[in-house]
Parts: sequence; C-alpha cells; structure tokens
Amino acid sequence: MRGVSGVTANGLTVGYAAALEQFHPTEAVELSAYAEQHGFSGVMAADHYQPWVPAQGQASFVWNVLTAVGERTVGDFGPGVTAPTFRWHPAMVAQASATLAAMYPGRHWLGLGSGEALNEHITAQYWPEAPERINRMFEAIEIIKKLFTASLAGKDVKHAGQFYKLESTRLWTMPEVAPEILVATAGPVTAKRAGRHADGLITVGAPLEKISGLFAKFDEGAREAGKDPSTMPRALQVHLSWAPTDEEALANAMHQWPNGGMKFPKGDIRTPFELEQMAKMVRPEDFEGRLVISADPDVHRAELQKYVDLGFDRIYVHNVGRNQREWIEVFGADVLPKLVR
Repeated sequence: MRGVSGVTANGLTVGYAAALEQFHPTEAVELSAYAEQHGFSGVMAADHYQPWVPAQGQASFVWNVLTAVGERTVGDFGPGVTAPTFRWHPAMVAQASATLAAMYPGRHWLGLGSGEALNEHITAQYWPEAPERINRMFEAIEIIKKLFTASLAGKDVKHAGQFYKLESTRLWTMPEVAPEILVATAGPVTAKRAGRHADGLITVGAPLEKISGLFAKFDEGAREAGKDPSTMPRALQVHLSWAPTDEEALANAMHQWPNGGMKFPKGDIRTPFELEQMAKMVRPEDFEGRLVISADPDVHRAELQKYVDLGFDRIYVHNVGRNQREWIEVFGADVLPKLVR
C-alpha cells in the first residue's frame, strides 16, 4: 500500500526516471502518470539543458515538468539532479524547490549535484576542476538550507562566501516542512560531506562494493553531525535496457544511451555533438557491468534486488529505449511486485 509520499508498506519505493533528454515534456508527464498506474511510486526527472547525444533529441525545463508531474500523479518527485552552482544561483533553486513543496506537501524532494559542463558551461563561465565544483555545491547547499530555515522562522538571512553572495532576504512562499535535500555522489569524500550536510544520498548503479563504501562514508559523516544515518534516505538511479528481444534491447542502448557505455568521466564534455563522436567508439561489450541489457524481466529483477539488499530504500528506474509504455507494463507486472526488502 502506498501513501501520499509514495512509500510502500515495507519502506521500499521504486519510481520512474523520466528522461527529459529523450522525451518531449508532454510525453514525459504522460509516461510518469502511466508508470504510477502500473505500480511505480514516484518520479525522478533529469535536469538537462542539452541531451547527452543528438539522437536523444530533447532537453526541457525540469521545474515546469515537475509541476505537471505533481498535478498528474500522487507519489514523490524531484529533480535528479539539479546543479545549484552555475546556471542557477542557489537562491533560485531554493525558491523553485520551496514552491513545489508548498504546492505538493510531503511529496517533493530536492536532488542536488555538482554539475556537468554539458549543461552548466552554457553561461560561458570558467569551468573548474571537479574539487571546486564540489566545493561550490556544498556552499550552495549551505545557502539553500539557510534560506529554508530562516524563511520557516519568518526571518531574513544573508550570505557572503567564497563563491556566492546573498543579500538579506527570505523565501516568502514556503511549505510547512522544508524539502529534504538529497546529494548525488559517486565518490567517498563527497559522500561523507553529504552525510554531514544533506538529508540523504543519491547515486547511480555501480559495483556493489563501491556503493557499500559510499554508504559507510555517508554514515560516518551523518554521525559526525549528530544525525542517525539509518533514518536518512538512500536513493538510486538505475539505467537499464529492456525490450522483447535481447537484440532490440542492445540496439536501443547503442542508439539512445551510448553514454552508458563510456567508461570515463563525462563532466567536462561541452556538447552533444562531441559525445556523438565519442559514441562511435562504443561497442556492445562496453556496457558490461554498467547497464543490464536483457529481454528477460527476471534478469533485471535480480539486479534490482541486489541494490535493495544493499540498503537502498528508493530506486528510480530508467529504461533507455523509446519503448516506455511496453516496458512499464512488463515491469509493473513482472518485476516490481517481486522486489522484497
């Protein structure tokens, strides 16, 4: 039984990852509602200014889409993830998130990351190395939390830091409870800082021992800040390719999600056209260990179950092909009911 927040009786939620890089926003919203009708419990929507490769073909404004998702569904939803660092001043992300949480109480969470050049360099600023991007993100989180806390108390707040300034102000539209902040990370140092400064963790499918290490660091940071890590959400985004035949599933991955087979960091790549050139080097074997490609729903179920067993309480699933409705029906019937916590 799912409550308003999309939580199942055993505390596990499996949501739909709306790929705004691939689908027109109207279709993405329709698919989100369709997924919920078939047992998916929430929606994670990508914040992209550009698609990864031109074949994906879309990149709509995530906040508009999330509002429509809020209207058409009853589960949880949030951006997976937005970067409050270059395109956005943190105060604007705080305002966007607080507004959604005020409109849809108890349903919206704020997913934050340190950003990728593909989306963030468009404002023509210097694009720094990863450590600076991460430091910027944590300063941005400090501002967002200050705004949430002060605004709930009816007070103004200001900030002058290494990267950002905020004149004395508050958010005038607030929910009764501030949205939870989930930080996206695949690295142990950032995971520890996330445990200290955020409410939860988002990561992507990876080898289980790597994720176990992230969890350990996240827990360590949380305990240092006097928090109980067992109460803090752990969200996972999983990319996979399902189709009625293995051949179709592979073709979908190769055409629509070649970025899933690229075994190198993509944070510094500027345009979809650069990635398109790199995609020509991707071979079917490059997806091994990175993206499950199979026509057998049970193969996908077994993979997802491993993540559940590891301790994730929220999983958002992205099928990389365009065969979304067919996939939603199959997974709603043959995969989601069989996942056990």
